[in-house]
Amino acid sequence: MAFRKKSKKIAAKTPAELDAMQAAGEVVGRALQAVKAAAEPGVTTLDLDEIAEATIREAGATPAFLGYQGFPGSICSSVNDMVVHGIPAADVVLKEGDLVSIDCGAILDGWVGDSAWTFGIGELAREHELLNQATEWVLMEGLKAMRPGNHLTDVSHALELATRKAEDKFGVPLHIIDGYGGHGIGRSMHEDPFLANEGRPGRGPVIQEGSVLAIEPMLSLGTIDTAVLDDDWGVVTVDGSYSSHWEHTVAATAGGPRILTPRR
Repeated sequence: MAFRKKSKKIAAKTPAELDAMQAAGEVVGRALQAVKAAAEPGVTTLDLDEIAEATIREAGATPAFLGYQGFPGSICSSVNDMVVHGIPAADVVLKEGDLVSIDCGAILDGWVGDSAWTFGIGELAREHELLNQATEWVLMEGLKAMRPGNHLTDVSHALELATRKAEDKFGVPLHIIDGYGGHGIGRSMHEDPFLANEGRPGRGPVIQEGSVLAIEPMLSLGTIDTAVLDDDWGVVTVDGSYSSHWEHTVAATAGGPRILTPRR
């Protein structure tokens, strides 16, 4: 007799747990809004870190990033050719035309919210503005695949297809950063599974009603390849091309994808 292997599923949260995760996610959203409002020429990324931490703590939450695997900040602040994991610093002073990615996490009542937002300081060069618009669009198109019954790589494939469509839609070359992607999330910031930002559909564990993933496309104008700085955190494009990173924590529900990190 042949036995069919039981399909693995991505762990599901209850409706009450999703509400608790959204409460954490809303704290992250408020912190990102506060950071963006303060970001202007002359402000340092350390200034932004302090604003984010204060916003998170005032909400009764704790910064998820601070001390995580030794990370020294409450946000990752990645400017221009830095893709992710930039350490906030007093000597990184923002200037007109910078493209700034802020990744932020908060823990509230034991649940984690995680979201990233990339925005410009003043007026961006046209190609950098288009890169950023395209990356946001890719996130919003890709997360539509976060539906019960789909497989993990259906989301990966949706992100990849959206990236290729975005090249035509926005008129800029887009390169999917190699080796980085999204992840499961819940009571820990990084849970299984890893979510690639490209790939063939129909593979990996099944998405259930209540499954949650942090979905985070990272795109550059020039290359898929990166290098890690000597601080062992900051990740930069090897050719110096600008990059953009957008992320939401998203739940699969019977009514469709539910963004748990709204910015409102």
